[in-house]
Amino acid sequence: MALQIVCVHACGICVLSLCVLTTQAAEGSGLVDAVSERRAEEFHRQGSAVAVLSILLLTATILTTWLFKHRRCRLLHETGLAMIYGLLVGVVLRFGVHVQPDVIDAPLSCVSNSSPSALLLNISGRLYEYTLRGEVSSTQGEDAPNAEILRKVTFDPEVFFNILLPPIIFHAGYSLKRRHFFRNLGSILSFAFVGTVISSFVIGVVMYGCVALMSALGQLGGDFFFTDCLFFGAIISATDPVTVLAIFNELRVDVDLYALLFGESALNDAVAIVLSSSIVAYQPVGSSSHSFDGGAMLWSLEVFLGVLCGSFALGTATGFITALVTKLTRLRDFPLLETALFFLMSWSTFLLAEACSITGVVAVLFCGITQAHYTHSNLSAESKKRTRELFELLNFLAENFIFSYMGLTLFSFQHHVFNPVFISGAFLAIFLGRAANIYPLSFLLNLGRSNRISSNFQHVMMFAGLRGAMAFALSIRDTSTYARQMMFSTTLLIVFFTVWVFGGGTTPVLSYMNIRVGVEEDQEDSGTELDEVVSRSCSQDAAWPIRLWYTFDHNYLKPLLTHSGPPLTKTLPACCTPLARCLTSSQDYQNVHQPQDEDSELILNEGSSLLYSDLLVGNDDLHHLSASQPEKTEDTLLALPTEEPSRPLTPLTPLTPPISEALRNRL
Repeated sequence: MALQIVCVHACGICVLSLCVLTTQAAEGSGLVDAVSERRAEEFHRQGSAVAVLSILLLTATILTTWLFKHRRCRLLHETGLAMIYGLLVGVVLRFGVHVQPDVIDAPLSCVSNSSPSALLLNISGRLYEYTLRGEVSSTQGEDAPNAEILRKVTFDPEVFFNILLPPIIFHAGYSLKRRHFFRNLGSILSFAFVGTVISSFVIGVVMYGCVALMSALGQLGGDFFFTDCLFFGAIISATDPVTVLAIFNELRVDVDLYALLFGESALNDAVAIVLSSSIVAYQPVGSSSHSFDGGAMLWSLEVFLGVLCGSFALGTATGFITALVTKLTRLRDFPLLETALFFLMSWSTFLLAEACSITGVVAVLFCGITQAHYTHSNLSAESKKRTRELFELLNFLAENFIFSYMGLTLFSFQHHVFNPVFISGAFLAIFLGRAANIYPLSFLLNLGRSNRISSNFQHVMMFAGLRGAMAFALSIRDTSTYARQMMFSTTLLIVFFTVWVFGGGTTPVLSYMNIRVGVEEDQEDSGTELDEVVSRSCSQDAAWPIRLWYTFDHNYLKPLLTHSGPPLTKTLPACCTPLARCLTSSQDYQNVHQPQDEDSELILNEGSSLLYSDLLVGNDDLHHLSASQPEKTEDTLLALPTEEPSRPLTPLTPLTPPISEALRNRL
């Protein structure tokens, strides 16, 4: 009986102990849940505060920009203002705000030879996953003042590259002035592709000399290889003359100069991205990972060509699909749906390219050019206006946010490496690289151009080689090593200097170089129409690849993807008649006798000779042009302000250049 009582008593104690442990575990679990919930709420509150801070920066930039435009002050562009506001906020956050560190964030020592991308921690019997955000400080106790709040306002670099850059690059391709872009296509491709590669290697070689000098002076605090110098040359060769182009657009500078600068800046971003990716892919086989290896170099070249061609093909294919959908459906009757489809198809280009392991930003650029050339003509008038304004707004907000964040990063980033020798060498290198890009290529291009790139144009292009959003995004993407941290810090200083000094000095440089301003695009085109007609008849054998492309585009691509051009039933062979009827809409037959798209009719080469037209020219064309010129002259005169409004304006007699009888018979 006593033994039974003892057993029952022991069992009761075990059950009671088990209940106490279960209660403590439940209380511990509830405590962990409560702490996690409070931290989630705090994280949400801090994220909202950071978002409000970003909106306030953009608001201040917009209001100050309006004030500058109202006062007609061109000394500073809105991007420069955004950088100044970012600098002020960075100073306040680093030195003016004091926040007590969170005791939960106390560091725990852990010995490991690598940095895992994720950690699984067992806390009170429950597993929690933590992802890697990057290095906080090299040693404990070296954090900058208010390090915690500075980390809160530091965004993931992928946010810039995957969210903010795509609308900027797409807008660059979608807003191209196609007539002048294709007129100077050969020069633009030369500056963007050949010139960017030359500039990258010149900068890389000069910076390698600077690194050797730093090593000799004992100022090199880590590894800095020749491949790192080439990578720096690739990312810093991406020009972004947004400030200069905005002033050009406001002053209506010569359209050819504008096209050369805008086209080069749009395309060399793509070259810089692909070139930097190919340099990163350079992995020699052997004990030294930074020695020269012919096989690795060929592999990098293959990566460069593969990524560039793949991005071009994907972006063009997405534009073709969008053009076909907008042509073969009646979406134009519902402009909202049409605009939504256009936006989603354009954005999907970036996502699809990233999923295929090619560069999404480059694919978006070519998608924008294709959408502007084909899809835009299929859209309704309301959708055309909506898409233009939508991407213009996204470009404005994203670009100004990036520039304001540049100013903030100068104080929020905690691993800056500023070296006077490296910084001085970088400024010298970008000057030499830009000069090696502009002047030799201009000399070679002028050998085949009748409309030469003047020395004043070359000096302005040299001056307008600003660095901006693309160089910043490429440099901030990886700051894990000593070399990359020094590149990032130097890139920030280069962007600040070029935007403030070169951007602010654009107007005086234009005046000093005697560059034409106040040039209306339509006026310039109409003034040279007669010369263009004559040149069409005299240069039919020039630039046959471009004329061959125009024939293919005019007879097959334009009729297939748009409602312009001859119907496919007339251009395709007889065996393809059923397919041609399926791809030809009733509107195509109605538009046979309508005027063709201006970017297919008046795209000329740099020397005002035929590159992109197969129009027949006769005496009727000359008579038509001569008869149409007085009306345009009268409209131009009526639009000009005069001091004597009561005095009637009489149109001037157009000065038609004399045409010899032999040339008239030839025409």
